[in-house]
Amino acid sequence: MLHSPLSASSNELVISILTMVLDQGKPLDRAYSQHFSGLQLVPAEQARIALVTGDILRRLNLYCFLAEISPDEMERFGSKLLNVWHLFHQLDLPRMQYALPVDPQRLAARIEQAKAQPMLWDGCPEWLDVMGREQLGEQWPKERAALCVAPKRFVRANGLKGSREELAAKLAAEYVTTTLVPGVESALEVTSDSALFRTQSFKEGLFEQQDAGSQRVAAALDAKPGMRVIDACAGAGGKTLHIAAQMQGKGRLLAMDVEQWKLDKLKERARRSGAYNVETRLIASSKTIKRLKLSADRVLLDVPCSGLGVLKRNPDAKWRDTPDRLPVLMDLQKQILASYSRMVKVGGIVVYATCSIFPGENREQIDAFLAQNDNFRLLEDETISPADTGFDGFYLAKLERIKE
Repeated sequence: MLHSPLSASSNELVISILTMVLDQGKPLDRAYSQHFSGLQLVPAEQARIALVTGDILRRLNLYCFLAEISPDEMERFGSKLLNVWHLFHQLDLPRMQYALPVDPQRLAARIEQAKAQPMLWDGCPEWLDVMGREQLGEQWPKERAALCVAPKRFVRANGLKGSREELAAKLAAEYVTTTLVPGVESALEVTSDSALFRTQSFKEGLFEQQDAGSQRVAAALDAKPGMRVIDACAGAGGKTLHIAAQMQGKGRLLAMDVEQWKLDKLKERARRSGAYNVETRLIASSKTIKRLKLSADRVLLDVPCSGLGVLKRNPDAKWRDTPDRLPVLMDLQKQILASYSRMVKVGGIVVYATCSIFPGENREQIDAFLAQNDNFRLLEDETISPADTGFDGFYLAKLERIKE
């Protein structure tokens, strides 16, 4: 957390970013990009602004309750919310020219009221709390609490260019402090407030920033050198590059997606990482999948999902999404699993994965698939719990094709 208040200009930036996200519906990462691109902010100040913005969005309903404003009043009353945020975290009030005052005694009373409402204290919207209780029962309160804390910073050592121990030493020489992550052999946790993307290690492609839970998904694929592997929902390619390192750059790794701009971004990252066995292919129609029937040793299906396991990293989603979106996503997941699984050969492995911790998107999808497909069997599955691990939340299931 901060040790000193934000400057007046940084407070205005936070209010402007929040207004863009909450009033205009822009994703948080785009709002950051738009506001930071034309400014000469030092990385440390950008980090401070992102810290405050992220924390407010993770517990937006709490801070709005304390400030006695609604989220759609951010542009008008954002200064009062920022004052409340600073007082809540026992910081001096920031110096803002037109800041709205806060009554300390009234704020203290509202804090006590909020403590008696766990859903509010954890910054959880009502629709999500209802869904969480339905899906996870008694486990939900601890997951809800874990999803409102700031995410840790993890990097994945690029195995094509060295071990994580070698990476840790090189980062230390650049004044970046890290620790090894038990149980995730490619992961380091970054414990210093360092500008990672300005390091020489990053420029040389020695690491990618990637949550430790996410790293466990690609590791489960267990791709080997010389295999034919398909990452069928590759996106910008974080897991693709991890798979390339598993394969030691040998064999064929086909990264596929329905959006070309994501594949273009993946190509750039692959070049920096030295992942020269990566081939990209746009999924233009169902024919693209049919042509690859029974062709792959491994297939990763990191399917579109609610993202409800990664809310501490993408906190704006819970204020933009609604429960109506989940059935649409689940239907898409079902279609992808049924169609894309045809690409794996007999004896090959499919890993189905989401960044959700809700069974409806996870084990229930797998059970429904297996009930209709006796040519697959479940080897193992795992839900990566934010509460139990401190990582983001993910699910993965390993399926083996046992016959055509």
